Amino acid sequence: MKNTTFLLLLFVLNSAIAQKTKSDFLGSWTLVSVQNKNSDETKNLPYDVNPRGTLFFDEKGNYAIQIYKNERPKIVSGDKNKCTPEENTAIVQGSNSHFGEYEIDEANKIITFKIKTASFPNWEGTIQKRSYTLINNELKYVVTNTTQGGKSVTAEVVWKKL
Repeated sequence: MKNTTFLLLLFVLNSAIAQKTKSDFLGSWTLVSVQNKNSDETKNLPYDVNPRGTLFFDEKGNYAIQIYKNERPKIVSGDKNKCTPEENTAIVQGSNSHFGEYEIDEANKIITFKIKTASFPNWEGTIQKRSYTLINNELKYVVTNTTQGGKSVTAEVVWKKL
């Protein structure tokens, strides 16, 4: 009987810790920075300084991410279907978004993104695992297969909870 009670208590405690961990992620986050590290160890800011972005996690396991350069040129024609090639380039290279489902592995400090739809079509239908740290409402994770360089570039993305 003692073993059963102990196991039940352990299960309840473990479930409570898992819920607390997930609740730490829930809600809205604002983007702080994105820094790429190239295979030659050089670093760059693909979305410049002060990028804009939002990350949202809900209690049902859904997420959505939007990342934008802070400064992007306006479309001269006012019609995104009539962009110049340069305007199209600025739009594509100045943004990144995706959404789908997520899981948190607290023990191994891994966020798994199950990407349903993405502005970078190569990511659609993929499952990406990202190591993370979460300290004082600041979430940092590492992208090991980026939209800018694939596996030869890693990115550290930093978010602040709202």
